[in-house]
Amino acid sequence: MNGRRRTLFILGLLVLAIAAPIGQGNYIIYVLTSWLVFAIAAMGLNLTLGYAGQISLAQASFMAIGAYVTSLLTLAGWHWILTLPLALIACFVVGLLLGYPALRVKGHFLAFVTLAFNTLVFLVLRNEDWLTGGSYGLVGMPRPDFGLFSTMKQLHFYYFTLGVTVLAALAMWGIVRSPWGRAFKALRENPIRAESLGVDTRRITLLAFAIGSAFGGLAGTLIAPLVQFIEPGSFGLAHSLRILLMVVVGGSGYFFGPFLGAAVVILLPEVLRFTEGYYLIIYSALVIVMLVFVPSGLIGVWGRLREKFWPRHQVRADMKEGAGLK
Repeated sequence: MNGRRRTLFILGLLVLAIAAPIGQGNYIIYVLTSWLVFAIAAMGLNLTLGYAGQISLAQASFMAIGAYVTSLLTLAGWHWILTLPLALIACFVVGLLLGYPALRVKGHFLAFVTLAFNTLVFLVLRNEDWLTGGSYGLVGMPRPDFGLFSTMKQLHFYYFTLGVTVLAALAMWGIVRSPWGRAFKALRENPIRAESLGVDTRRITLLAFAIGSAFGGLAGTLIAPLVQFIEPGSFGLAHSLRILLMVVVGGSGYFFGPFLGAAVVILLPEVLRFTEGYYLIIYSALVIVMLVFVPSGLIGVWGRLREKFWPRHQVRADMKEGAGLK
């Protein structure tokens, strides 16, 4: 996709996102907002897993850290905008520390380490009820008010979340297009070769976890005022697996994969509700079919179709330079 087509595609998606909630009820707007929030969390995991090749089953725990930091401070009278940097810094630092085991273990061993961390966060949130409210959770978090623009209404909060999502996507686009992004991809493809080419694989591995965790924390800062109630069960292993499913279904390592994957996981069950009691069965069957027949994710389907119907004609470099005419 060339630059002009990509720009038109992005503008089309943005216009669609702006128009989607117009005329809809509060529940549909809430579901659309949830899609944006989880797309941000999936973007972070996509950086860690899809671009850097470091598996993590702890993304929901970073949503929890962001959500609880935001909730505790906003309930104490802080404005949301002041809690945001503190939540992001906390998730960045904890993600940096979680990245250290990735320097020693890989593959399913690393998955077990991150799984243990997710369980640890869940237990701390449940047992330290003097701070977190325990199993009863925290309730009544205020939505941010910016004077001329209040997010108390569901539609207003949706557009606020959309704005944050656009900024987060621009930041992620800059990261993956930067030298860091190329280093992440080199780490994923072949760590030994990347190190031989001068890539500091130790630093890049830690950054992959830290930045991806910060995006999870950003999603947490939005989920708290969205639902205005959080409890430890909202950030258990099942939710980390759910975010992982978004990345895999959408297309691991593709920039727009998290948005499409989050749409499938969040929006598709709502679309299938007309089937009444069968919608979860149909949804599960569709996900299994996608994972079996489209292992590269839904974004990868477009690439396969393009190569089949509009193959690129490659020209040898020496012929392109005119070497064949000499």
